[in-house]
Amino acid sequence: MVATYPVILCGGSGTRLWPASRADRPKQFLKLVGDRSSFQDTILRVMDLPGADEIVVVTGKAMVELVERQALELNVKLTVIIEPEARDSAPAIAAAAAYVQSVSPDGVMLMLAADHHIAEPEMFREAALVAIEASRTGLIVTFGVQPTGPATGFGYIKPGEALPGGVNAVAAFVEKPDLDTAKAYIRDGYYWNSGNFAFTARTLLEELALFEPEIRDGALESVAQGRRDGIRLHLDREAFSKTTKKSLDYAVMERTSRAAVASAAFTWSDLGAWDAIWEVSIRDAEGNAATGDIHLINTKNVLARSSGPFVGAIGVEDLLIIAEPDAVLVCRRDDAQAVKTLVDVLKAGGRDIAHRHAIAFSGGVERQPVTSTLEADVQLWRMEAGAVADLPIGTLQVLDGELAGPTQTFATGARLDLPAPVQVRVTAAASILVTIWR
Repeated sequence: MVATYPVILCGGSGTRLWPASRADRPKQFLKLVGDRSSFQDTILRVMDLPGADEIVVVTGKAMVELVERQALELNVKLTVIIEPEARDSAPAIAAAAAYVQSVSPDGVMLMLAADHHIAEPEMFREAALVAIEASRTGLIVTFGVQPTGPATGFGYIKPGEALPGGVNAVAAFVEKPDLDTAKAYIRDGYYWNSGNFAFTARTLLEELALFEPEIRDGALESVAQGRRDGIRLHLDREAFSKTTKKSLDYAVMERTSRAAVASAAFTWSDLGAWDAIWEVSIRDAEGNAATGDIHLINTKNVLARSSGPFVGAIGVEDLLIIAEPDAVLVCRRDDAQAVKTLVDVLKAGGRDIAHRHAIAFSGGVERQPVTSTLEADVQLWRMEAGAVADLPIGTLQVLDGELAGPTQTFATGARLDLPAPVQVRVTAAASILVTIWR
């Protein structure tokens, strides 16, 4: 059996899902629908496919820890390809193809986005098996989702002649339409373009050699000259910088004669904005979807989420209410796309809140601001067992747990002033107050 490599692209910041999704913790790692992130759900859909022995994830350095934590929770064999810089989807996918070809010359790639929601995983698997089999004949197969309505937020695919293996040739890819055009597309049997693909690494690299040789050559060189570090493959920076910044659609799919579409009947969403989250969420009899410390009175068709403060809403309809510890968003559901405009305003004003959460997490340590005065900054650190952290100059109070320093152990109740930074290992999960004096 020819090996199949599920390849998951894990980039982007999901600005339309602000304030929950930001560059430091983007939407694919958030539990927006159900108990797992969309990235984890993507892995679960493909990890048991026939011939799938290894999951390949392409991401940037800033997201590596999130990728590894969430993937390894699922106990999968993993390779993480780390881009030295973001250069759009074609170079990222080309690098994955170069890697797959280096370990399996005839390997099939199942190219998936990390941030999509699919309600029926078994139906996805059926479509994936059709697409994988057809791709072995040299086709580049995309998943065409059967529309449930005339959506204007998706691209569409016009199917052409039937091909062997249960797929169709692609007659045309078309951009996001207006409403009247979308209605016409539905009548004419067009599919939504899901942006997920199946192809052999060899096929993709051949098409890139034809249309975008700089992308192909740069990707091959960046893998060949890359540095392997455990499950991580660091692409060579200089070689990768030679690739052209271009999406796969523009680089290959709109130019190739090998494009095919596999019909998919599963319920699909790209979770592009908060109204899409409301659409796929479980709702009560009044059409409300609530997550967190929420109480709704006489409300209808409201999405309310809180990861921090209590939220109460009375007598409102058709709203999005999203509360984070450091930001609250309220808007009409039909204005969900305008959230990006708000984020752009925050960015233009130099507001850090546009990019980062107030509660930061890295290396097994969550750092939450408590208060800030002219004299000091106070933070609450929650530390996982086994984590290693550098304590700053300041005052430390151990609320619970235990930390081991170079010469002493800090147990529950310890309070001390640190005249110099100290590196500690968390021997038992701990919570500490850190006061940094100005």
